[in-house]
Amino acid sequence: MEDFSCDVLIIGGGNAALCAALCARENHQNVIVLETSPKDWRGGNSQHTRNLRSMHIQPTDVLSDSYSEDEFWEDVWRVSGGETNEEYARFVISQTPQIIQWAKSHGVRFQPSLGGTLQLGRTNAFFLGGGKALLNAYYKRAEQLGIKIFYEHEAIDLHIQEDECKYILVKDKIVNKVSQWRAKTYIVASGGFESNLDWLKEAWGQKADNFLIRGTKYNQGLMLKALIKEGAKILGSPTQGHMVAIDARAPKYDGGIVSRVDCVSLGIVVNKNAKRFYDEGEDFWPKRYAIWGRLVANQPEEIAYSITDSKVLDKYMPSLFPPIIAESISDLAKKLKLDEIILKQTLNDYNQKVVAGNFNHTILDDCKTKGLEIEKTHWAQKIDTPPFYCYPLRPGITFTYLGVGVTKQAEVIKQNGEVCKNLFAAGEIMAGNILSKGYVAGFGMSIGSVFGRIAGISAANFNTKRGW
Repeated sequence: MEDFSCDVLIIGGGNAALCAALCARENHQNVIVLETSPKDWRGGNSQHTRNLRSMHIQPTDVLSDSYSEDEFWEDVWRVSGGETNEEYARFVISQTPQIIQWAKSHGVRFQPSLGGTLQLGRTNAFFLGGGKALLNAYYKRAEQLGIKIFYEHEAIDLHIQEDECKYILVKDKIVNKVSQWRAKTYIVASGGFESNLDWLKEAWGQKADNFLIRGTKYNQGLMLKALIKEGAKILGSPTQGHMVAIDARAPKYDGGIVSRVDCVSLGIVVNKNAKRFYDEGEDFWPKRYAIWGRLVANQPEEIAYSITDSKVLDKYMPSLFPPIIAESISDLAKKLKLDEIILKQTLNDYNQKVVAGNFNHTILDDCKTKGLEIEKTHWAQKIDTPPFYCYPLRPGITFTYLGVGVTKQAEVIKQNGEVCKNLFAAGEIMAGNILSKGYVAGFGMSIGSVFGRIAGISAANFNTKRGW
């Protein structure tokens, strides 16, 4: 068996992995990156991202006004229902301003926020060109620094002995050969298990058959399974994750962010029985969009329908897929194969309970319903102006929260509370240290960037202390 050696071996090829690789290399380490996908599909779920959330105390070139650590934390606390780790969340939040500057120094370019229902101009810095452009900048920099990148090399197992990782088993998918790779330190940044349909079904049951995977098909959770096997501390529930309502016509994998439906808060959503089931106007869309996948997952046949009329057509960013259009609710019901009588009754009940207000989709306005079993608390307008528009919705899972426990130096924690000295984790595979339910837009990239950098520096420091 061949023996591949280096100072820092990084498993994964997304944002967190590249942040770790660059930081380790800048600290004079010999670095190898293992990316399981072909080069054209490199970058994991990061290729589908478009921004990261960052605190700031005054306006910047891409962020307006200010966004304090306390306000950032309160947003995280609110969307998670208080089920988050404040110490770790604040630890990440406090380091986000440095992330933007660091990314710029490695060729990443930013742009002002997009509009519509996003309301992110004050809180989120957008990558010019999206996640692929960010990754291209990092890969270009990695190649300039001499970091070796092996595509179509899948880490399938690891071995821990006496509190240290001894080796990784790697499958070269091009020649279908398994080899043992050794390093002084290892960083696991290979994402969650959201692409592993068998594991999803094990957690969710048969309803997982109707889930769509928004991101890469390569996040199979093999390293997470290996860490579980080797006695690492595991956090979170396998049913929790970043799950969004996306267009039901999106492909099984890699539909990406363009498949998201952003008009939910401006209309109503009904299930297969033509009934509403949740307050569409609960809060701004970036703070609520990540609960809608789970809501749809718990509806009959895991499908729902977002319905608006012509009054709000210019108030949101359209999905990649064209809306289903009808001149009447009866025609819309026929096109959607919903019960026509019930859908008309649902719309009539809703329209009759709308309280007149001053519609403004950029604030939490006073347009609401009064007297419904399920109220709509903001942006409630009568849906009465044809044509009517509909987007069918399916649960779209972005990444899972089940992950490995780490210290604030990104060291992997074992079940007995001790740390595995030369093994570090970053990105989605350890996001469960902070994310347990709910999500606020852009926080995943913040976590991945902060802990990616920390993992790279910690790995280098470990080697330096040992005199390597």
